[in-house]
This record gives sequence, C-alpha cells and structure tokens, in this order.
Amino acid sequence: MFKSIDTFIADIASFAWGLPLLLLLIGGGIYLLVRIKFMPFLFLGHAFAVLRGRYDNETDDGEISHFQALTTALSSTIGMGNVAGVAVAIAIGGPGAVFWMWVSAVIGMSTKFFTATLAVLYRGKDDAGNIQGGPMYVITEGLGKRWKFLAVFFSLCGLVGALPVFNVNQLTQALNDIIIKPAGLFSGFESNLVIGIVLAVITGIVVLGGLSRISKTASRLVPAMVVLYLIMVMIILGSHISEVPKYISLIFTDAFSASFYKGDTFLGGVVGGLILLGIRRGAFSNEAGIGMAPMAHGAAKTNEPVREGLVAMLGPAIDTLLICTLTALAILVTGVWQTSEANGVSLTVTAFENGIASYGKYALMLCIAVFSISSLFSYSYYGTKCMSFLFGTKYQGYYNYIYLASIILGATTSLSMMINLIDTFFAMMAIPTMLSTIILAPKVIEATKKYVAKLKF
Repeated sequence: MFKSIDTFIADIASFAWGLPLLLLLIGGGIYLLVRIKFMPFLFLGHAFAVLRGRYDNETDDGEISHFQALTTALSSTIGMGNVAGVAVAIAIGGPGAVFWMWVSAVIGMSTKFFTATLAVLYRGKDDAGNIQGGPMYVITEGLGKRWKFLAVFFSLCGLVGALPVFNVNQLTQALNDIIIKPAGLFSGFESNLVIGIVLAVITGIVVLGGLSRISKTASRLVPAMVVLYLIMVMIILGSHISEVPKYISLIFTDAFSASFYKGDTFLGGVVGGLILLGIRRGAFSNEAGIGMAPMAHGAAKTNEPVREGLVAMLGPAIDTLLICTLTALAILVTGVWQTSEANGVSLTVTAFENGIASYGKYALMLCIAVFSISSLFSYSYYGTKCMSFLFGTKYQGYYNYIYLASIILGATTSLSMMINLIDTFFAMMAIPTMLSTIILAPKVIEATKKYVAKLKF
C-alpha cells in the first residue's frame, strides 16, 4: 500500500514540476531581473547596512527587526535542503546539478527581492486587526478581492507545504546513522517514533510561544551554526585542496553534458532532466518564488518595503550560493558521491566522516540538528499564518497541533514519499506567488526608483 502511495505522490510531483512551472519560476525570475535592470544587485552593500540595524526604527510598523526577519526566513531554508537536498541532487544528477542550483539562486535573489518588497508594500490585517504580510495578503491587497481565490489556493497549499516532514525524516536518518546505530540502540520503527516524539516536544516549547520566541531563537542559533559549518567544510577542502579546482571545473562542464545523470529525461534529453533537478533542489533550498519567506519578511519592523526586499535578497546568496556549495564540494572532493551507495543526509555524513576523521560526523550532527530544529520553528509560523488567513486567528493555534503530529509522521516514513509530497505543494504554492509578483512588478520597480532617489540625497 505504502509503495503505491509513494509512486502516486512521485507521479504528481513530476507533473507539478513540469515545463509550465519551470517557465514560471525561472522565466518569471529572469523577466523580473531584466525589468528592474539588475538594480538590486548594485545595493548589496546597503543591504548589509540595513541588516546590521543602521536603519532600524522602533516606531515603524511590524513585529521583528530586519535581522530577525532574515534569520527566521533562513532558519526555514538553511536546513535539510542544504545538507540532504544537495546530496540528493548530486546522487541523481552528478556535479552538474550544482551549477543549475546556482542559476536558480541568482535568479532567486531577484525573485526574493520582489516578493519580500511586495510583502511589506501590501501588508494586510487579519481578523484580529494585526498587520500581516505574505503572498495571500499581497494578492488580496494588491490585486483586489476578485483574486482572493488565488490567496485561498496559496494558503491551502501552504498548510501542507509548511509541514516539516522532509526535515524531520532526514534528521531522524542522521541521528540513526551517527549516534543510535553505532551505539547498538536502533530498533527500527520504535527508535524513529521516540525521535519523533522528542522533536515534537522540543518544537512545541518554542512554536507555542509565537513569532517573537521563534525569531529570537533563530537569530541566536542560525549564525553560529553557519560559522561552524563553514569551518568544518574548509577543513575538508583544505585536506583535499588538490581536488577542488578539478571539481569546480566539473560542475561547469557536467552541467551541459549531464554525464553522471541517472534520473528521468526532460524535454527529450538528459540535460533537460538535469536542469529540472537542479531547479527543483534549488527551489527547495532557497524557496525563492515559493512564498514562504515573504511571510517572515512581511513581519519586519519597517515602513520602507524596498529595504526589506534588499535584505531578503541576501537569503538565496547565503543559503544556496554559500551553504549548498560548501556541502556539494565536501561531497565531491571526498569522492563519496561515486564510492558510496548512500543518499540524502547519509551521503553528506559519509563525506564529513571521510574528510574530518571520526569527530567530523558528530560536528555535522550538531549542525544538522540545529539547522533542522530551527527550520521546524519557522515552518510552524508559516503554517499558522495560512491557517489564520483561511479560518481566522482564533483557529490558528490548532495548526500547531497538526504540525507537531506531522513531526512524528515524518520521523517514521520513507524519504522519497516525504520529498515528493513537499515538492508537490511547493510547486502549487509557486503558482499564485509568481503570478501575483509578475503582475505587481511595476509597483516594486516604481518603489525601488523612489527609494534609490532618496538614498542619493
């Protein structure tokens, strides 16, 4: 029965991530980039100044600082998409998949700029009178009530897309591989169930405290783990320094030859299949165009929408261009992508074990645990936002209990089923997010020109 369900979900995911969505995400992202003439990329330095709090104003609307908004958004994206998702991409597509993840990230930076700017520009109010941001409010406030069906569709998909089943599944696998099995304590379903229950309890303590507690926790955990992860990968690359130029070159050449690609073809060829794989994994990694992160950025304490757009643009750069690249190089230079049968997080664990002797896997386990658990906090916030939009704020708390139950589900089910389930709903969430962003793009361009003009005085 589970095999049939797994196959059915995989077929739906393949259909959802077909040519139309590829054109919408990548074609739409390129359109946005060209329309704004690459302007946001000229203000990366200014974006870091905003992030450091130079332009913070406590009297502005919103709940959290620019830094907390970015780290909350990053805590959901810097997770298993960076550690396990990259491994999945390389296991199926080889080094060339990394190149298409990069392409997805660069285009995604532009998309994030537009979606986050709109999230502040068109903030709405929930039924309790609180200011809210996100694609559902962008649609209803920016496009009007006759487009509300798109906002409802996004929110319905978000209820499932925000479930943490993939992250929990891979964290469970990592705990089993690194700690529980070597200690002789693994007992199959029972072990996974215990892990799921413990994670649900930890998550419940934080998420039931609301956005303030989530953002404060994320702003402390995420930066420290990014630095630790960076140090560990640098140790691996330093000990395999002679292999680094070879694999950087192979990432570029294999992107157009797909010599190591093992998946299904797309548009009649293996290169097409490789491009689609890289885009899917890139989208899962940085979520540009999906619509999750704008919900966090829409809560930023600012009355300058463009300012938050510039901060949000840093997300895909940190998430995919930095963290995913580090993971990919660690897997490639150690050679485990060709010598190991492991997939997902187990492949990354093998790379760290080979690259930093015996203690490498334990340091990785610490990073994986923090990345994954912090993402559990953020996704719950996104789900409750969708719940309150659909049914009202008095019911949003019920989502947290569904969310906590899904943690146990994710810990006890298969990887393929979980990754395809989330991929499917991510694809469906992208449709209303990208359509509304493309339609409202002129408003962002107008706001950007006004903001840039003010900066020059």
